[in-house]
Amino acid sequence: MAPGGGKDSAKAAHLAIWHERLCSDDPRLVPVDRERWARVRVLVVEDDDAIGEPLVAGLKREGFDVARVRTAAAALVAPAADLVLLDLGLPDGHGFEVCRQLRARSSVPIIIVTARDDEIDRVAGLELGADDYVVKPFGFRELVARIRAVSRRTATPAAASGPQRIGELEIDRRSHRVYLAGEEVALTPKEFDLLAVLAVDPGAMVTRRDILAEVWDPHWYGTSKTVDVHIASLRKKLGNPDWIETSRGVGFRLAIHQ
Repeated sequence: MAPGGGKDSAKAAHLAIWHERLCSDDPRLVPVDRERWARVRVLVVEDDDAIGEPLVAGLKREGFDVARVRTAAAALVAPAADLVLLDLGLPDGHGFEVCRQLRARSSVPIIIVTARDDEIDRVAGLELGADDYVVKPFGFRELVARIRAVSRRTATPAAASGPQRIGELEIDRRSHRVYLAGEEVALTPKEFDLLAVLAVDPGAMVTRRDILAEVWDPHWYGTSKTVDVHIASLRKKLGNPDWIETSRGVGFRLAIHQ
């Protein structure tokens, strides 16, 4: 056997399994609103075709609008995206420099996707402005959950823009307060975060999986019933269950009351 042949064979086997998972649906997963996520443009910066091609195919299956480039130079001149998946080991430069330059000129969300799992690399990437750091080999579903969580977080109206108003409902993210018809509504931190996630795009469906990833944790292994408990409490505090609509088996949406 040639030197390194065993490692190459193991890598090939791993990539084959990963590719199969990317190209198949798991019936246990909650359906997502793919039409909604088609508005999110993802730029994949990855030079390895064995990883880049199935990754792009999988993201497109999830409903994202995806473009891919293979070099640092191409990443810096690519059309504007809503989120960047950035590999560090690029043929013409270091991904950290790409991250630094992208962050210097825009606030586009950046998720570093790399085989480098040293704590120093993680800290350096986050200090340069990356919004998240995912180590290869990664679970594709976890990556998608992180993309959606980061997209929601960065799409949230900035505190500087003032409170968000939806009919008689007012959400002040800066002070972490909610008002209804001028009266403050006392919410727990989780209830506030849940309402804020639903309010990012009023009227749009938010799946249970996305809620758990954003309000709780992408690694949440508890029961999804915790979402129902918090939704019920939130409806009660808002004084009208019609504020939050349920799509059975899918998720919830914040109704728009004028």
